[in-house]
Amino acid sequence: MRRPGRAAYLLFLLFMISALSACRSTADGRQHQPDQQQSFPRYIFYFIGDGMGLAQVALGEALAGEQGGLAMLRMPVTGLMTTYALDRSITDSAAAGTAMATGYKTTVGTIARNDRHSADLTTIAEAARDHGFGVGIVSSVSIDHATPACFYAHADSRNEYGAIARQMAQSGFDYFGGGYALSALRDDTLDDELRRLMLQKGYTIAAGKEAIEAALPGSRCWAVGAVDSKGALAYEIDRNEEDADLAFFTRYGIRLLDHHRGFFLMVEGGKIDWACHANDGATVSREVKAFDRAIGEALAFYRSHPDETLIIVTADHECGGLALGNNQVRYSGRPSLLDYQQLSLERFSAKVRAWSGSGRVSFPMAMDSLRVYFGLGNIDLDPLLALSPPDSIDLAKAYQACMTSSEELNTYGRSDPFTSSAGALLNRKAGIGWTTGHHTSVPVPVFALGRGQERFGGSYDNTELAKKMMDLCGLSPVAKE
Repeated sequence: MRRPGRAAYLLFLLFMISALSACRSTADGRQHQPDQQQSFPRYIFYFIGDGMGLAQVALGEALAGEQGGLAMLRMPVTGLMTTYALDRSITDSAAAGTAMATGYKTTVGTIARNDRHSADLTTIAEAARDHGFGVGIVSSVSIDHATPACFYAHADSRNEYGAIARQMAQSGFDYFGGGYALSALRDDTLDDELRRLMLQKGYTIAAGKEAIEAALPGSRCWAVGAVDSKGALAYEIDRNEEDADLAFFTRYGIRLLDHHRGFFLMVEGGKIDWACHANDGATVSREVKAFDRAIGEALAFYRSHPDETLIIVTADHECGGLALGNNQVRYSGRPSLLDYQQLSLERFSAKVRAWSGSGRVSFPMAMDSLRVYFGLGNIDLDPLLALSPPDSIDLAKAYQACMTSSEELNTYGRSDPFTSSAGALLNRKAGIGWTTGHHTSVPVPVFALGRGQERFGGSYDNTELAKKMMDLCGLSPVAKE
């Protein structure tokens, strides 16, 4: 057999040197650019539906209507992922987000640090930045909340909102979108400081659709929508049509990042979790559908770059113990009844608190509101919405209880007795049930499409998901001592 000639040998050496050089990152962490000829994806989408278990996905699919079903369910690869924290079987978003961002388990409440709080953990977003990718972080809740924070910040406690928000400017990321910083809304001095830090690092702070649309591709941008007192976007069921939704922030994230030779974009549907904490089935279904529309933006991009794109859709944990089925309706569940609900339980509860303060709304007037906003008692819409005498008695007791109480909503929008009773009643009639107002430990789904999609089937832990993504994309999780 003839030995390879000298020219072939030199070509082989040049190839190996080029390959080794491509694996190195330079001191400033920005000069390494993803090679279009390499096998790893150039465009990485990481969608996290906070609190979104299999039942939440199924509920969104059941109420998708004429839209043709959820886009995530049309992705070709499905996996199943465990979510436990290092110190607890039922995790929180900080520990789960850390595992999903770094490939390491940590303790509940910890943001991208090890369990001893002695070292920061490198996130996949930071590794992508250091390998020359553009990086974007989008969330429908405040940008300093646990899940988005786990990709750009490091903190011993998720409650260190101010310290977390300050790390946005130091992250070197290109795009933040969606919610505002809760810490800045609580402290005007911090708000001024945070804005100054972001501007000093070259970020444009664009508030509202018009300003965001004016942002130039290639510029650093913090794009903020219409937010509530917690720095979050409105629930989809409550959103004004002219306000930006999660799909908008995803679309403009792609637009702003696409000048790079590769990018990493994490998008969180954070208010799925909040609606699950409130056991608000109608709002959950709409949040899942809004999240799915954001996924649709990535799918549209994928169709133009099918050989260079990876899309992962998953959840950090399940919330609420949601079931599609209950003892009241048995096998005759009608999730479509939830479509008669016209606003979130959180928004309706604000109305009830106003009634309590004014003392001008009688029980019959309150029942009329249930008819308008939930369809309850309106048999012209559907006979299943009829109220039985026990239903009316329960609602009367709940009404009386909230008229004599000034209890405020908690962080996740748990409602007053009257609102909670109305929501629970509609849920039961629709045939869905909840076991808790908190997280559960059940595994969550993973959906994958694109280059390397075959790696994401089967059953594995949330740390393995991060490691699979890092390995596929030529990145490595590193603990910094």
